[in-house]
Amino acid sequence: MLLQVEGLHAHYGKSHILHGVDFAIPEAGIVSLLGRNGSGRSTTLKAIMGLVPPSAGSIRLAGEELAGRRPYDIARRGVGYVPEERLIFPNLTVQENLEMGVQPARAGSAHWTVADMYAYFPRLTERRDTKAGNLSGGEKQMLTICRSLLGNPRVLLVDEPTEGLAPKIVEVVMEVLLDVQRRGVAVLLVEQKLTIALKCSQRLFVMGHGNIVFTGTPDEFRASPDVRREWLEVA
Repeated sequence: MLLQVEGLHAHYGKSHILHGVDFAIPEAGIVSLLGRNGSGRSTTLKAIMGLVPPSAGSIRLAGEELAGRRPYDIARRGVGYVPEERLIFPNLTVQENLEMGVQPARAGSAHWTVADMYAYFPRLTERRDTKAGNLSGGEKQMLTICRSLLGNPRVLLVDEPTEGLAPKIVEVVMEVLLDVQRRGVAVLLVEQKLTIALKCSQRLFVMGHGNIVFTGTPDEFRASPDVRREWLEVA
C-alpha cells in the first residue's frame, strides 16, 4: 500500500472531527471517499496534507511518517492536493500559475510538464495570458488540478473536483483523473456524485461520524443498499 492511515484523530478547536480513521490505498489506483456533508471527508484530506494537524494516529507514505510535518514538506515528499476551494493566484496569469507549480521530476514517478497541462485542457491554452481571477469556475478547477499535477505527486488528494461544473467539463476532469491513474499516480477522491465515484474507482470508503463505516469494491457497495441508505442518502 502506498498511503496508510491508521488511528487518525483530528480536531477543530474543541470539536472532535475524526475518530480513529483507518484506511490504505494502493499505488496507481483511484479510491473514493464517500459520505454526507460533515462526515469528515474533507478533514481527512486536510489532515493527510498537514493543513489540519492530526491529534493522534499515523499517516505513512511508502512507509515514511507524514503526521506532524508541515504541508510544504508533505508536498515535497509526493502528496498533491486539489482543494475544494480552487485556490489559485488571482493576480497571476494562467501561465504564471502553472509555472508556480512546476517541480523537478521525481525518480520512479510520473512527470508532467506545462505542455501536458495545455494538452489536457485546451481551454487553458486559450486563456494562458488571462489573470486567473478572471477565469470561470470550471477553468479555475482545471488550473488547480494542473498546478497540483506539475508537482509530480505520487498520490493526489482531490476534494469535490466536479462540484458546480457543467457536464462536459465534468467528463473532461474525470478523463484526466483516469489518465493520472493510468500513469501510475494514486488518487484519493472525495466526490459527492455517486455515479462518478462508482464509475472511476477501484475501491470505496464510506465515512460516517468521523470514521470509516464501509470498505469495499463498487460491486460490493452496490450489493449493500443498507450502507447507502444509512450513510449517504438524505432523509
